[in-house]
This record gives sequence, structure tokens and C-alpha cells, in this order.
Amino acid sequence: MNFIEKFRYWLPVILAMVFIYWMSTDAFAAARTSRIIDPILRFLAPSLSRKEILMIHGVIRKLTHVAEYFVLGILLFRAFRAGSQERRWRTWGLSSLAFVVLYAAGDEMHQYYVSTRTASLVDVGLDTLGGLLAQCVSILWYRQRREDEDT
Repeated sequence: MNFIEKFRYWLPVILAMVFIYWMSTDAFAAARTSRIIDPILRFLAPSLSRKEILMIHGVIRKLTHVAEYFVLGILLFRAFRAGSQERRWRTWGLSSLAFVVLYAAGDEMHQYYVSTRTASLVDVGLDTLGGLLAQCVSILWYRQRREDEDT
């Protein structure tokens, strides 16, 4: 496989990583996302208390961790597989998960140095959960697809 073919698989991974990095900047600090999420929640459910809005805002922010790293995990599995017809799904899945964990830890280190953000091991755990779910889905999808091809 030449460089261009490999790059085709890794470019989405790089773009996802850039997106996650951007989401870890001051632009997506809780005070800034509340300016968007809070009015939407007030519009959709005007009877919510301030405490309920803060709780829902927090849940949305934490679910975003899972979602971002789920997408990254799917893209990593695809990149490690790179169109291979070999049956190495365990290797691709474990490699992808290891990459997710390392990137999540690095992302939290980045947030440690952003004044409006905080680093959290809980967030690394949520990121890892997203990556783990992605590997489960990727492996199930890959195995089902292989079984369909074999029949």
C-alpha cells in the first residue's frame, strides 16, 4: 500500500484528533457552552430549575466526551485495518483502544494548561468508554460483514 492509500485511511483520524483538540480549548469551556445550551434548554423546557439546567448541561458535556472518542475509535479501527482482508480484528481493536487512551490522557494534560478548563481522570475514563464502545461496534460490524462474505 502506497503513502496516498494509507493517508486516505489516516486523514479522518487526524481530522478527528484536531477536532478533539479544538474542543479542549477555551472556546468550549463550560462557561461558553452554557451560553448555547442553557437558552436551548430554557426554550425546550421552561419549567427547569437552574440546578436542573446545570445538571443537564454537565451531562451533555460528559456525553460529548463519549461521542468524540467513539468516533475517533471507529476511525482508528478503520485506519489500522486499512482495507486489509486479514482477520486481525483483535490487534486492530486493541491498537485503537490503546491509541484512544493515550490521546485522551494527552488531551486532559492539554486541558490542564488551559486556564478555563480542568483536567480530569473521570474524563479520561469517559473518553476510554467511548473508544471501547467503538471497538465493540467495529469488531461486531467487521465480524458480521466477514460472515456475510463467507456465506
